[in-house]
Amino acid sequence: MAQRWIATDFGDLDVLRLEEYEPPAPGPGEVTIAVRAAGVNPADYKHIRSSRAPGSEELPIPIGYEVAGVVTAIGGPDAGGQPTRIGSGDVAVGDEVLAFRVTGGYATDLTVPARDVFAKPAAISFPEAANLLLAGSTAAEMLHVTRVREGDTILVHAASGAVGVSVLQQARLLGARAIGTASRGSFDVVERFGGTPVEYGDGLAGRVRELAPDGVAAALDGIGTDEAIEVSLELVADRSRIVTIVAGQRAKEDGFVIIGGAMPASKAYRDEVRAELVRLAGAGELVVPMARTYPLAEAVEALELVRTGHPGGKVALIP
Repeated sequence: MAQRWIATDFGDLDVLRLEEYEPPAPGPGEVTIAVRAAGVNPADYKHIRSSRAPGSEELPIPIGYEVAGVVTAIGGPDAGGQPTRIGSGDVAVGDEVLAFRVTGGYATDLTVPARDVFAKPAAISFPEAANLLLAGSTAAEMLHVTRVREGDTILVHAASGAVGVSVLQQARLLGARAIGTASRGSFDVVERFGGTPVEYGDGLAGRVRELAPDGVAAALDGIGTDEAIEVSLELVADRSRIVTIVAGQRAKEDGFVIIGGAMPASKAYRDEVRAELVRLAGAGELVVPMARTYPLAEAVEALELVRTGHPGGKVALIP
């Protein structure tokens, strides 16, 4: 019998349960995946902290947005006779794949829409593949909405985190220079992925000005602190080139950009960019730094590590 993690209610991690279940057979346009790794993200526990609106989501809630594994079954042709194909093309049983955005990724087996599935590059491991697309597509959208281009100098808050590391790498590919805030102990991470580190704390704006005497074109915020927002507003004149993935209320009050996976425009862009991110990872141009893996049964412990905000890289569950 397959297993999966569910939230039996809205709340903290104590509402999570590991249960046995029977994944449905794939219908037209669907595939079933034997999960080899499930990505662990802050969004996984934020999702269950509270219901967004009464009746907006049925309980129990399967947990997890991205996985990597092996195709074990493929749905038949659709009503028009077209065969099931994944987001990157043809698919066969036994193919190694990754999938995002899915529902219920903390599982041993999962049936998902084929459009959300992509061939796993041989160059990356299952845990890396299972952690590529949530952070990667978020980073890509941050660069997109702030119109970062070749020659720009940008400020990246929380640059040593998962989204920040992906921003640094993607900015380098665009030909932009990234100055990344981090603790001094994480400077090596920022440098490894192409950024210029700067220590957060009192005097941050002045230190950034010293590193960028010609100014900062855009600011990308992945942490949402008052310092990050105030420094961004101070250094970037055009507020349409300041984006946050955390500080929604401040974005509304101060007139800069907020993005999020539940927003229709964000979802559409992130879906569109998935195939290119997979290609970059396969070519070795987009790296997913891993911190550690946990057995599937230890999902709560994995989430507790991620919730500290300092896991030291990405975390995966291994069924």
